[in-house]
Amino acid sequence: MPEEPTTERVRSYYEGFAHRYDKSGRFWERLLSMEPGRRWVASNAQGDVLEIGVGTGLNLPFYGPDVRLTGVDLSRAMLAEARRRAAELGRDIHLQEGDAQALEFPDGRFDTVVFSLCLCSISDDRRAVAEGVRVLKPGGRVLLLEHVRSPSPVVRAGQRVVEPLFLRFQADHLTREPLEHVRAEGLEIDEVRRWAWGIMERVSARKRD
Repeated sequence: MPEEPTTERVRSYYEGFAHRYDKSGRFWERLLSMEPGRRWVASNAQGDVLEIGVGTGLNLPFYGPDVRLTGVDLSRAMLAEARRRAAELGRDIHLQEGDAQALEFPDGRFDTVVFSLCLCSISDDRRAVAEGVRVLKPGGRVLLLEHVRSPSPVVRAGQRVVEPLFLRFQADHLTREPLEHVRAEGLEIDEVRRWAWGIMERVSARKRD
């Protein structure tokens, strides 16, 4: 088993990969039907929204016009791609470099916090979810779109076989269960849906008042 990727290793990987990220991910986007998930997670975001791990901004086209969006990412190169996409879309958003494990925002700052295909590569995903909940207003919503450990024994076995390669070369965990962390934070789960052999999951959860 390869060593657990550090935050600096994850940053370095995405710094070098940012310009190829969109093109290289098209196969997985189609295979795992990610676009409907992106549409769902962005269209359900309301008010002051924080997207953690905004990446190259692939969710930007799907946010409503009234959303006031802040995007955070570990990689400056990924943020540069997101800024380019935002300019092409004519969207006025705030993008800044930051670590999901230690967000530079006050408690209760946002109405909605979005995690979209990022918890797989954050070194301490449990801490990242806790930080997202911390900056969420009481009554606000956490929205997740993530690839997760499949409930199918056959698919799960395959994930475990190839996960060491994904960790070594892409700093990407295949068998995490972020819903467990959301529940541990005491949020009220509104919706959970899985598809693509149970690999893809979307979650809506509300922070209690």
